[in-house]
Amino acid sequence: MYQGWGKTRKYFEGWYFKVVNADETRAFAFIPGISMNESGEKQAFIQVLDGKRKTADYYAFEASAFIPSEKEFSVKVGDNSFSSGGVRLDLPAVSGKLEFNDTREWPNPWYAPGIMGPYTFAPFMECNHGIVSLDHPVSGSLVINGEETDFTGGRGYIEKDWGHSFPSAYIWMQSNHFGDPEISFKSSVARIPWLTGNFTGFITGLLVDGHLYRFTEYGGTRLTRLDVTGTGVEMEFRNRNHSLSVSAPTDTATPLAAPINGFMGGRIEESMTSIITLTLSETSTGRIIFSGEGRNGCIEISGDTRTLMPQ
Repeated sequence: MYQGWGKTRKYFEGWYFKVVNADETRAFAFIPGISMNESGEKQAFIQVLDGKRKTADYYAFEASAFIPSEKEFSVKVGDNSFSSGGVRLDLPAVSGKLEFNDTREWPNPWYAPGIMGPYTFAPFMECNHGIVSLDHPVSGSLVINGEETDFTGGRGYIEKDWGHSFPSAYIWMQSNHFGDPEISFKSSVARIPWLTGNFTGFITGLLVDGHLYRFTEYGGTRLTRLDVTGTGVEMEFRNRNHSLSVSAPTDTATPLAAPINGFMGGRIEESMTSIITLTLSETSTGRIIFSGEGRNGCIEISGDTRTLMPQ
C-alpha cells in the first residue's frame, strides 16, 4: 500500500511491475509513482521500460493525477491503474489490460514485516524496499506502438521503493524465468547510511519448490564474495544452513529516471536481458540443492560498488 500519507516534500514512492510474455519475445517494466522535491514541488509519473528493444519512456503527470487507495494496494495515475491484481494502461505508446493471479509474497512475520525485516522500524532510512509478488502468471494483452501483444501465459514480478533517494551504491537483480516453473530470484546489495556511519545491507531470496531461501544481513547471512567488473557481477552469500553463488554477466542497459532527495532527477541504468546463474547448496555438506540459469534477468549497478565489498 501507499506509505506517503502526510508527506509533502523530499519524498518519492514507486512500484515496479515486470511482465514477460509466454514466448519471452517481449519484456516490459511499468513504473508508476509520485515524487516531491525539497521545495514541495510534486509530480506523478509512469516510466515504461521496453527490455527487449532497450528503450524507455517517461510520462509526467500533475500530482493530482496520483490517487492511491486508503484501504488496499491500488494506485491510479491519470487513466492508468495498478494493483497486485493487474494493470490497466492508457498511454500514448502502450494501452490495454493485464491480470495477475496467484501472487507470491515475501513472508511477513509481525516482528519483521516485509523484506526489510527489523529495518522496517528505522525511521531514517533513505530508501525502503518491498516485495508485492515474487512470481505470478499473467493474462491479457497490450497494444504497443499500434501492435497487439498477447501476454497470456507469461510471468510477472512486482516490487516497490519509497523514501527520499536511492542508495549511493547498490546492485539489484531479479529473474523468474528458470528451467522449471515457479522459481524466482531477487537480490539487492546496498550501502546503507546509519547512525554510526554506513554499512552494507543485502536482501536476497530464492524461491524453489514453494520454499523461499532467504539470505539477509539482518538474518545472519554473510556476503563472502562480491566482484564487480565491466562485464558482470559475482557474489556469494553464506549462512549456517545454506550458501548461494550468483554469476551475472551484464548486458546493454537502458537509462531510467531515479530519485534524488525526492525528485526524479537522477539516472540509473537497467538491463532486462541478462542471464543470472545460481547455485544453492548446503553449507555443511556442499550438497547442491538447486542449480540453474535465470533468463530475462534484470540488473542495475549504480554508484561506487567498491564500497559494498565485504571487509
